Amino acid sequence: MLAVQDVRLDPTSRQVWRGDREIRLSRKEFQLLHALMARPGDIVTRGELMADVWQTSFYTNSKTIDVHLGWLRRKLGDDPRNPTLITTHRGRGLRFEPVAGSVVS
Repeated sequence: MLAVQDVRLDPTSRQVWRGDREIRLSRKEFQLLHALMARPGDIVTRGELMADVWQTSFYTNSKTIDVHLGWLRRKLGDDPRNPTLITTHRGRGLRFEPVAGSVVS
């Protein structure tokens, strides 16, 4: 079981909760969240995410990660304009913040 902030992820049962509420995710949304939650506080590059989640070593100008990230943030209730769970670090990657309000670029 992974637990970061108020999000819990069970890789065995493939279940996710935010607080007491279970969140239903697609397979790719779950894999994306798992890849980020497994490294809380670390910036995970888009290349690493493409390899871990989509099993490919390349990406072009595809918005695949952005689209899935948008869906994931919406389901988790993470405001894309002021995210507290998954933050974007331009030119570097994405980070699952270990503590709410701890965003430092």
